[in-house]
Amino acid sequence: PRAHSGGVVPPAVGSRGFGGVVPPAVTERHVLDRWLVSATNVLVRDVTEALNNFDTQRVGNLIAQFVDELSNWYVRRSRRRFWDGDEGALWTLHETLETLTKLMAPMVPFITERVWQDLFVTTNPHGPESVHLASWPVADDSLIDESLSESMDLARRIVELGRGARAEAKAKIRQPLSRALISGAALAKLDEDLQAEIRSELNVMALDSFTAAGDLVDHCAKGNFRALGKKYAKATPKVAAAIAAADPEWLASELAIKGSVEMDVPEVEGGKAVVTADDVIVSERPREGWSVVNEQGETVALDLEITPELARAGQAREVIRFVQDSRKKAGLDVSDRITLAWSASADLATAIEEHAEQISQEVLAVQMSREPRADDWAVEPDLGLAVKVVKV
Repeated sequence: PRAHSGGVVPPAVGSRGFGGVVPPAVTERHVLDRWLVSATNVLVRDVTEALNNFDTQRVGNLIAQFVDELSNWYVRRSRRRFWDGDEGALWTLHETLETLTKLMAPMVPFITERVWQDLFVTTNPHGPESVHLASWPVADDSLIDESLSESMDLARRIVELGRGARAEAKAKIRQPLSRALISGAALAKLDEDLQAEIRSELNVMALDSFTAAGDLVDHCAKGNFRALGKKYAKATPKVAAAIAAADPEWLASELAIKGSVEMDVPEVEGGKAVVTADDVIVSERPREGWSVVNEQGETVALDLEITPELARAGQAREVIRFVQDSRKKAGLDVSDRITLAWSASADLATAIEEHAEQISQEVLAVQMSREPRADDWAVEPDLGLAVKVVKV
């Protein structure tokens, strides 16, 4: 890495433009952009340190994890902004790919050179002619936001739990839900921008704390005979009976707070049995209409009630999916604008008309019209929908 600098300190990651064009200030960019700039500078710092220590295995692990986060979180969550030509999103991705290409150059010299020629020489003819002639990136500590990184990690963890709750309830991902609930502590760590990302990713209308809905889980408690047997021998059945007779909600709460509970059991010496969390098997069952997932200290609950309004919103998502499939089958480019003619059942027609603006934006339709179905139209029998897409 030191050999790349040539004794000259290059501009820090995220601080300059290409071809003389100045990008928007990092502080003025979207929260996802600021997070990626921070993560990129952390990557530069850590990869440089690892290479200086000749630890190429760590370099590979760092880059692999970063590429996964870049692709499966940043790019996926930023697609709409790319479509809209958001300057901050485009600059951030371009800068990140340039830095990533430089960092990978020592390990994969030929692939990175191909990327450099195709992506960076063409956009900045006054820059280095080869990635191997470019200066090694320098991390800018002022652009590293540890707090934002922690908040983004929390947001991604909540999204994963929410997806698990959807899968457990067999709720279709395209069906909007009214709300998701998380702990008040977690909600306090997320600003409105990150909350919006979670709502969008989980396809929910609102994100609230558990205090907004009360207790969503029913508990059931029974004795762990293996653990109880070692402590109470012949009195084990009596202790287990006392556990089963106790209020499971109270028992679960006491064990969580105090770690142990004292119970009246005459058959035990002293007439008191002290049971711990190991002595009790507490199971949780979400209450009717909710899907609850708990993992690593975080809990997400999804409200599964589907109102007529939510049902129509879900139908609109299915229409979007089918029209997009029809575009692909027609051989259209992803950026092609279309006119969309459609025919549908009465219920579906109501959903389409209610969400016409959203549908047209998603499928890039400059005009939508309800028309009698023709023989050459694409048909989706399960939806009761037929469409015809024509490139403008």
